[in-house]
Amino acid sequence: MTTSPALSSKGKSQSSKAAASGWIGSALEYYDFFIYATAASLVFPQIFFPSENPRAAIIASLATYGVGYIARPIGAFVLGHWGDTHGRKNVLILCMFLMGFSTLLVGLLPTYAQVGILAPILLVILRLVQGFAVAGEISGASSMVLEHAPFGRRGFFASFTLQGVQAGQILAAAVFLPLAHFMPEESFNSWGWRIPFLLSFLVIVAGWIIRREVDETPAFQKAEAKHATPKSPVVEAIRTSWPDMIRVICMALMNTIPVVATVFGAAYAVQAAYGIGFHKDVYLWIPVMGNILACAVIPVIGNLSDKIGRRPPIIIGALGSGLLAFGYLYAISIHSVPLAVLMSLLMWGVVYQGYNAVFPSFYPELFPTRTRVSSMAISQNIGTTITAMLPALFATVAPPGSTNVPMIVGSIAFAITVIAAAACWSARETYRVRMEDLGNPNAVPVPVDDYDRLRNQALANR
Repeated sequence: MTTSPALSSKGKSQSSKAAASGWIGSALEYYDFFIYATAASLVFPQIFFPSENPRAAIIASLATYGVGYIARPIGAFVLGHWGDTHGRKNVLILCMFLMGFSTLLVGLLPTYAQVGILAPILLVILRLVQGFAVAGEISGASSMVLEHAPFGRRGFFASFTLQGVQAGQILAAAVFLPLAHFMPEESFNSWGWRIPFLLSFLVIVAGWIIRREVDETPAFQKAEAKHATPKSPVVEAIRTSWPDMIRVICMALMNTIPVVATVFGAAYAVQAAYGIGFHKDVYLWIPVMGNILACAVIPVIGNLSDKIGRRPPIIIGALGSGLLAFGYLYAISIHSVPLAVLMSLLMWGVVYQGYNAVFPSFYPELFPTRTRVSSMAISQNIGTTITAMLPALFATVAPPGSTNVPMIVGSIAFAITVIAAAACWSARETYRVRMEDLGNPNAVPVPVDDYDRLRNQALANR
């Protein structure tokens, strides 16, 4: 009969610390990443890409958002290797420093009017560093939280990593909101936009304080003690786990939904060339409200995935949010702020979280400890990189002056979510597989009755 010792007080403490580290670290790091996305939609077309053609300026600015994703596969290879050979804790601290310094420097850049073409060149270089750094964040944080979490509660604990990402987006918009609302537009475009980037200095300090307090995970320590850490985890990951890596690449295409909600949606609603005319601070509230709701929904769905499995919430979340993308863009097209808010709450705040809350546990559960960070980082970042050029693509196929933007962009988004749902459907279920058996396609899940008993033990010891 399967048994499980009660969690020690140290184990419970480390589970909570790991979840807190994943939450706070992701919030701070994605604050950095998303203030760039917000600025790329709202102000960068005017200050870094001035053009007589507003359409060209919008496309160029949104393309720099995508450039950050180009560096992500490279960062995934390097940082994934580091995480699987030097530990989850070390790679997360490295990611934090790289992201913090690159974002701080964006806030110090000269504009196109000051130095000409050098300004967008420097902007692209720093965006590449951002993309490199963020490539190791989710895979490293998810692996750390998962490997500290008690059996039967991995989905719940790992979900806090993505709750932190949503909180980072709220923080990014919360910093921009008062600036966009209270500052004169000339002052905001001149120097006010720099303030959120300069605040990234706090990320560097806070990240170091938070992440040094968490122990390395038991799973990695055990592998390291047995000298079982691979010399080349990337090669081993591709050789042994390529079918699941392809599945994760396809599921990671779900990044199209946040692209529609927070990047193209912002440009569509705010940029004068599209003629919608949402005020900057009014539009910024739309994803903020969706993210606030998402923060409440994520742990609920993470906990649900520990009861019913990882695959059902992901499939439902993918297909449902893909369909709602039509309604969200339609609401913007008819200039309806209340309807746009409602669609954002449904698409982004609730339905998309079926995927978003569960992938931090599902992805790393598909891979063994030896190559977990590399496998997840490489495959997830390849998938998100594919979606990174979508803002520029959307602006190209549905440029200012188009009469059917919601149908054009919505159709592309829905087709992508169908691919993600199909990839999830083809994967094996992992929530009842023990830690030491994760990554083994032939692993036998713990019987339901035993799993429920062990999960109840974990709940009793929380």
